[in-house]
Amino acid sequence: MATSRNLDLLALLQGMAAAQASDLHLVPGHPPMYRVHGELKPAAECAIPSGSVLSLLESVAPEETRQSPGARTDVDFALAPPGREHPLRFRVNVFSARGDHGACFRAIPEHIPSLGELGFPAELAERVTAYKSGLVLLTGITGSGKTTSLAALIQIINSRGGCRIITVEEPIEYVYPICAASVVTQREVGRDVASFYDGLRFGLRQDPDVILVGEIRDRETAQLALSAAETGHLIFATLHTADAKGAVTRLVDLFPPEQHDDIRTQLSLSLRCVIAQHLLPATEGGRRVLATEVMTANFPVRSAIRMGKIESLDSAMQSGRKDGMWSLDADLRRLMMEGRISIETARDYAKDPSEFGK
Repeated sequence: MATSRNLDLLALLQGMAAAQASDLHLVPGHPPMYRVHGELKPAAECAIPSGSVLSLLESVAPEETRQSPGARTDVDFALAPPGREHPLRFRVNVFSARGDHGACFRAIPEHIPSLGELGFPAELAERVTAYKSGLVLLTGITGSGKTTSLAALIQIINSRGGCRIITVEEPIEYVYPICAASVVTQREVGRDVASFYDGLRFGLRQDPDVILVGEIRDRETAQLALSAAETGHLIFATLHTADAKGAVTRLVDLFPPEQHDDIRTQLSLSLRCVIAQHLLPATEGGRRVLATEVMTANFPVRSAIRMGKIESLDSAMQSGRKDGMWSLDADLRRLMMEGRISIETARDYAKDPSEFGK
């Protein structure tokens, strides 16, 4: 085990694969911690000394990022430590807390996972990637696999060929391979473009068929995404909401109240699908299981959005199975019947736990 004097960040990062860890946390006063299948586990015995995280980063961070963390409270960047023929890649957040610095490293797989590896419904992927225009939203809490699912969907479109694809990400995680008859441009916020809004605004001038917006987090980006979806582009984006109907509320609430009616009308016309994701503890094997909730913009859904009757979206999903919709509880029931999650897990994540007995 490492000691406070010889913590080797590169060794900790390289050890993540063997530990099946998705994240590495470096917080002064605590030992380095891996997140393994959703649970935190110590990666070393010693506590990280105060003031040491930035110096640890200097051993692996690229030159252009070494000066930034000390001058800002939060910095995001992608990292590929040197010294390997096929380098590991990580998404890194360096943050300031009580006058000191910490860091979180998210491991990025070497290849874009397939739908089978993710447990993402193949029929849903086929339907979503066949859209020619409109807005597709992936929602979920942090760490629910939104970025990975989006990468798998974009790669399906890329591999089919014939599409001009632009991504705006912070930072770039998965790198898309060159495929015949498709052209992909990946732009990183803070490095290639100033913001998600600018990346989307300038991307619309680059003859796109598909645009991936890493996250909609402000009014300007939301407005431009809605307008682009209305004018013949297929827009994929993520939001941090716990369920599908929350995505509608979140988008509308980005705007002042006097604009809500107009935004709901615009959203009802441009929205194609909302997919809410959850990663759940598996009954065996350690790996987490993907559960989804899907809301497709059929007539009842569009009407509910336009009229602001958000509470009726749950019933629209429950009755919209023929249109490719299902609720989270329905998917939890499927996973439980397949033996992939326990009834306790189903109750813990269900919107209506009483449906799974006492």
